[in-house]
Amino acid sequence: MFKILLTNPRKKLSWVRAHAGNIGNERAHQLTKETTQHGLPYSLTKLPKPHRKGFFLKRMFEEWQTLWKNDDTGRKIYNIMPSVSLRHTNWIREDVIFFFQHGHFPAYLKRFHLSDSDYCSFENRTALHYATECILTLSWHMRKPVPNFAQEWLKRVANNVVSRQKIRRIVKFISENRDPFRPPKPSTFQ
Repeated sequence: MFKILLTNPRKKLSWVRAHAGNIGNERAHQLTKETTQHGLPYSLTKLPKPHRKGFFLKRMFEEWQTLWKNDDTGRKIYNIMPSVSLRHTNWIREDVIFFFQHGHFPAYLKRFHLSDSDYCSFENRTALHYATECILTLSWHMRKPVPNFAQEWLKRVANNVVSRQKIRRIVKFISENRDPFRPPKPSTFQ
């Protein structure tokens, strides 16, 4: 192991607590257990290491893709990125906030009881609303999608550099200026 680490400076070795709920560690334990109980197919054990590595990598990606496709969570992102990949997306914090619709959006804050109101001057308070019709973010508006194509619109925005810059400015504006998104205080005069 020491030789491998010396010859591959990009590889890191770290200790992970066993049975602590770490998904990757639990999966590695499960695969190791399966291998020791059932053994590898004979033909696979005789193959050179690069072929075995490729076999396991392919199997891992297939399993990951199946889990991603059939899971209940993350459907908003699944609709934008339906395929798993190790390729970096270049998403920054504001992109994640917008496409996951988490963060300082009034509807999100109300949903998690972090605010008493989902106030905005319009009825629809989704991330799409702030990107296309909210008067408070008028400077960064984009063309509103036809209702049946909202998901395709999000996919195109996610893959367009100029659109993503607008999204980042909207999210930054909302997080820095929370007061305009709060409901007006009731008047003390009657």
